[in-house]
Amino acid sequence: MSSDRLRVLAVSTAISFFVSHDALAQSAPAQGTGPRVTAAEETEEGQTAPGGAIQLKTIVVDVGAGASASAGADVIAIDPEQIDRKAPRDLREVFSGEPQIAVGGAIPSTQKIYVNGVDENNLAVTVDGSRQNNKVFHHNGTYLLDPALLKAVSVQAGVAPADAGPGALGGSLGFETKDAVDLLEPGRNFGGFVTGIWDTNSETYTTGFAAFGQQEGFEYLGYINYSNGGNFTAGNGEEMPGTGTDLISGLGKIAYESLEGHRFELSHEQVRDDDLRPYRANVYIHRPGRERELRNYDLRRQNTVFTYTDASPEGWWDPKIVLAYSRTQIATPEYFFDEISPTEGATRSFNGKMENRFTLDIGTITAGFDFYNDKADLAYRNSTEPFFTDERTANIGAYAQARLEPSDRARVSFGGRADHQWFTGIDGSDWTNAGVSGNISGEYDLLPEFLTVKAAASHVWGGVPLAENFLQNPLWTYGNGPEPVTSNNITTGLEARYNGFTFEANLFRTDIDNARLPVFGRGVPAPEVSSIRTLDLVSKGWEVGGRYNWDAGFVSVKYADIEADIDGVPADSEIGRYLTTPLGQVVMIGAGYTFHDWGLKVGGDVEIALPYDRTLVQHPTDPTSPKRKLQGYEVVNAYLEWTSPSKPNFTLRADALNIFDEVYTDRAAYGQDFDGVSPHYDPGRSFRLTATARF
Repeated sequence: MSSDRLRVLAVSTAISFFVSHDALAQSAPAQGTGPRVTAAEETEEGQTAPGGAIQLKTIVVDVGAGASASAGADVIAIDPEQIDRKAPRDLREVFSGEPQIAVGGAIPSTQKIYVNGVDENNLAVTVDGSRQNNKVFHHNGTYLLDPALLKAVSVQAGVAPADAGPGALGGSLGFETKDAVDLLEPGRNFGGFVTGIWDTNSETYTTGFAAFGQQEGFEYLGYINYSNGGNFTAGNGEEMPGTGTDLISGLGKIAYESLEGHRFELSHEQVRDDDLRPYRANVYIHRPGRERELRNYDLRRQNTVFTYTDASPEGWWDPKIVLAYSRTQIATPEYFFDEISPTEGATRSFNGKMENRFTLDIGTITAGFDFYNDKADLAYRNSTEPFFTDERTANIGAYAQARLEPSDRARVSFGGRADHQWFTGIDGSDWTNAGVSGNISGEYDLLPEFLTVKAAASHVWGGVPLAENFLQNPLWTYGNGPEPVTSNNITTGLEARYNGFTFEANLFRTDIDNARLPVFGRGVPAPEVSSIRTLDLVSKGWEVGGRYNWDAGFVSVKYADIEADIDGVPADSEIGRYLTTPLGQVVMIGAGYTFHDWGLKVGGDVEIALPYDRTLVQHPTDPTSPKRKLQGYEVVNAYLEWTSPSKPNFTLRADALNIFDEVYTDRAAYGQDFDGVSPHYDPGRSFRLTATARF
């Protein structure tokens, strides 16, 4: 461990002790707001069941991330309480315990999310309401997010409502960051925290600082986080080159809410990862003499959002206006033998929406319109043949979504949207397309308080998606024009509840037609240089799970079995890029318990992936590359968190990760189904120590 890293960790911890002891020894711990429940969603008080358990009525929870949930849809909500318990450091930890959601990639900059086997690029993804357009390079992740100030995540798998946004081919995914009021302690107008984290495997340290407050209707929040460390080692002791950490992130928010309830909020988030990575960032491909083992990747993402809402709506007036700009870019040198070509790809989106929620006696109707103007460009600065390319697309859509409760036992949601899109190719050709989408979902209490059946279906028109930046070729042709992508989704499920026990079972299927998958191609224009190559995806499967909650803890077990075919043949991770990846059968087990009197929380989770051999099937697009099956693995993690009752503003946490030093590559990682390719192993055993002080 270097002396610089020791000093940073020591200073962070010392500051933590200082502010917790001298400034706030008598203050209550910071409380994040829980899931918001509107007046229309309140239920009668719970009944006391035999044995003293509390039986509560089912309520609809709006976690505030993305579009509001639709009754009957397959909704996975990661609420503030879960995020506080997990204390996640990357996206994989955010979604731990949810086998329907797979996150592939051993480091944050290469992680990709798959929902029911469908790549996140086929979902309507928002961060604080801002559309994300991050398809830069298929060997990198798509959303580099710092979970430290993440408030909630809402996933609507398969069927998404019309107000989730355009392009919700396989559902929607919404992230929401915390506001000042989520962090302030009761009765206080100013606060902050300091965090120091040490990871023993990669010798990575993280230092974070935040300050926030509110005064006379104004709110403000500032946060900065920095991580630096070396390569990690796998469970077999092998060092994984190009897995070091050099990441800085920041979030700033200001807001004003008038006495009449008019709320204006402006937020800006920025993340940068800048370090040596394998030549293909998420996999090791050895080409001696042609490509270097490592090269520098400078990955940057920013997100700026302005939001207007009415905090005190009356009657039918409950408006929301969002204007946003998001951008992701990667700069890296391309090496071809001795030739060096500085290369930069960037995607950006200017987007927004204006909508109003109408409140009825039996529910709500949300109606409005949205737009986006997206661009993807590539600058290839070769000394002999440089080129600069871009594709652009613009869309305007109108939508309406009803969420109704026609009886005490039934809830239904339905809606539709119409979109008009303009697409401009690399050669300057313009194409115009339009289409409509619709969805319907509902649930019915077969046995009130105990058994609910639910189902949902949708047809989605997705327009023409932009191609990946690093695949753009100035020789591309568009023939008779790119074909809009469409999808059909269906989900059905059952939920049973009794005395703290919950049992769920879900079936799902997503069919995506005319999914665009261009290839770069080389040489003169030819069919393989066409930019409009399309494929059809079918992803289907089922999920079953059980959970028991009591006052001090919980235990949960979930199992998912997911299969994906492309053009009728089992998908692999190469043909599936931006569409899917082989997943198979995954089991996730979680548990947690709180000793309230001692201020102590303990818990852990287990991920079990079963062997999967559908990857041995050769796909017609690549009939010669040798294949291999996916190996099974079992990974066990645990945590212990202590907040002193006498100093409630100081928290210590210890995470033991991959306790049994499993040698494995996580199930959703790219390339592990091909011989001759060496994917990253995931980190071996590691202990992560965290000290946090609030002031």
